[in-house]
Amino acid sequence: MSTTIQSTTEPGLSSLTVAGRTFNSRLFVGTGKYPTMECMAESLDASDAEVITVAVRRERLFNDDGKSLLEYIDLDRYTILPNTAGCFSAEDAIRVSRLGRDLLEQLDNPGANWVKLEVLGDKKTLLPDPVGTIEAVKELTADGFQVLCYSSDDPITALRIKEAGAAAVMPAGSPIGSGQGVLNQNNLVLCLELLKENDPDYPVVIDAGVGSASDVAVAMELGADAVLLNTAIAHAKNPVMMAHAMRKACEAGHQSYLAGRIPKKRYATASSPMEGAISYIPGE
Repeated sequence: MSTTIQSTTEPGLSSLTVAGRTFNSRLFVGTGKYPTMECMAESLDASDAEVITVAVRRERLFNDDGKSLLEYIDLDRYTILPNTAGCFSAEDAIRVSRLGRDLLEQLDNPGANWVKLEVLGDKKTLLPDPVGTIEAVKELTADGFQVLCYSSDDPITALRIKEAGAAAVMPAGSPIGSGQGVLNQNNLVLCLELLKENDPDYPVVIDAGVGSASDVAVAMELGADAVLLNTAIAHAKNPVMMAHAMRKACEAGHQSYLAGRIPKKRYATASSPMEGAISYIPGE
C-alpha cells in the first residue's frame, strides 16, 4: 500500500530555485538499486522529493519481469534529472547527456535539458575527474544544458566548475554509496563560501556518501541548499521508512541552519540566570 506524505508548510521552510525552476522539497532522490519497482515508487512518495535522478546509461527501461521504470514514475509530479553515472570520460558523459535529453523530450518532462553530470576518475573510488568534468561542463552548457555537476569537496575545483558554467555544483560528502556521511565539514563550508561569495542564491547540493538521516541534517546545517541521495534509502532495511526519515531530516537541518545555532564554548554556561537567585546564609 502506498504511503502518501503531504508537503509541509512549517515555519522557516523555504523554496529552492535551481536553473530557473522552483521546488518546495530540498531532497533529491535516485531511482536505482531498489528491491522492487513498487518499493521505489513508495519510497519516492514518502521522501516528498520533486526531483528524482535516473541513470541514463545504467538504468534499463524494463526489468527482468518486463516492468517499465516509467510505469512507476508520475511524470507530472517529478522533474527527472538524468545523470551520467558510469561515464569515465568527457566524451562519454556528453553523449549520454544528449541521449537523456532525447528521451525526456519525447516524454515532455521539464528535466529534458537538465543533466546531473558525473565524469568519474576510476572505478574503485568513483571520485570525479576534475579535468574531464570541467571539459564536459563547458561543452554541455554551450549545447543548452543546465548542468548540475558532481564534484569532489575541493573548494577550488568546485569554483572552477561554477566558472565553467554549471547551474549548480554538487560536492560529495564522501565517496558514492559509501554511507560514510559528511567526512570533511570544513571543506564543504569552504565550498559554500566560495561558490556563494558573490552569488548567495547559487545552489549547492551535497551529493553522495549519505548513510543516515543524521548525515542529511548535518549537510543541511552547514548551509547546503539541498541533498541528493539514493543508496541510503534504496538499500535500507525499510526503504519507505528511511525515505520519510530523510525527508524530515532535510527539513530539520534546513530550519536549524536558518534559525542560527549558538556558538560553541569551551566552558559551561548556566541555562538559568544567576541574577536574583535565592542565597542561603548559614545561621540565618
